[in-house]
Amino acid sequence: MRPSSSLILQKVLLSQFPQAILWCGSSMVIIALIIIFQHVSAGNLPNNETVPAVIVFGDSIVDSGNNNYINTIVKCDFSPYGRDFGSGDNPTGRFSNGLVPSDIIAAKFGVKSLLPPYLDPNLKLEDLLTGVSFASGGAGYDPLTSKLMSVISLTDQLNMFKEYINKIKEGVGENRTSMIVSKSIYIVCIGSDDIANTYVQTPFRKIQYDIPSYTDFMASQASMFLQELYELGARRIGVFSVPVIGCVPSQRTIGGGILRTCSDSSNQAAILFNSKLSKQMDALQMNFPDARFVYLDSYNPFLDMLQNPTKYGFGEVEKGCCGTGNIEVSILCNRYSLNTCSNDSDYIFWDSYHPTQKAYFVLSSLILDNKVKDFF
Repeated sequence: MRPSSSLILQKVLLSQFPQAILWCGSSMVIIALIIIFQHVSAGNLPNNETVPAVIVFGDSIVDSGNNNYINTIVKCDFSPYGRDFGSGDNPTGRFSNGLVPSDIIAAKFGVKSLLPPYLDPNLKLEDLLTGVSFASGGAGYDPLTSKLMSVISLTDQLNMFKEYINKIKEGVGENRTSMIVSKSIYIVCIGSDDIANTYVQTPFRKIQYDIPSYTDFMASQASMFLQELYELGARRIGVFSVPVIGCVPSQRTIGGGILRTCSDSSNQAAILFNSKLSKQMDALQMNFPDARFVYLDSYNPFLDMLQNPTKYGFGEVEKGCCGTGNIEVSILCNRYSLNTCSNDSDYIFWDSYHPTQKAYFVLSSLILDNKVKDFF
């Protein structure tokens, strides 16, 4: 019998916060762990439902290490990434100091505590049967986004999923494979790099599109991807909106002026895209009533965390922990980065683009916990 989601989450917390065992005499640490646990436990699934696997598509927010195995500069398989992963100092290719949402979501649905990257050559059949991440840091809905960064496009991620289906079919047969594919939870988390990188920082799409037409294009690409995923058998599909991308440290530095305020134009683009994505998903739900298309709003919960950090146990919201925190990300955040913080639990951002493990725990819960029932 598989352990409950709460037990898996407790295991995750104990493995990722081993210092709590050493500091068990400190009431402040115990209180902090209770607060974090409140933000990670989704409880038992409705109607005694079970989820055989969690399968993830997307970008660096949910890439658990696929970029380690491709030829790209968008990597993080080096220190100080992974500083708090497991027993510490274990860079795995996750764009954070520890776990990322793909891991946390797999635990929330009671599947497993770590969601491996599909390209890991050491994966065994039993690993595949409970799900993987196909996500690639730097990818986008816009095919150009992945091309510019030499990473795995959504089309290629979908092709890997087809390969994955064939692998498990060979291992456990067609009937069990059909059950796994239809009853698994699918998470799609992508789109930030289209706005923050491809549109804002390169000239290529600005020649063709203004923001309204570019977000139309993004939404159209999203809808096509979701339809293809449905056609391959997926029925429980959750899609993250684009977060408040203009307020991540790098965007403050690039587009926020001398005061490094949030980039309003990037945030407005995110809001516009999100409204279109939500409508596309409503249309898909009407067209495919046997499926569940669950829109997962990340924009507003993340904005609340940034505007009210102390409510969630944070202090620093304008810069990342790594180096100066203003621009360092991926290869720019490395063991030689000066002034990397020692107290990352106080920071919402680990580098200039990606949240810390603690922030991911809180954010994942704010986004997902009230939506779990909608998948069934």
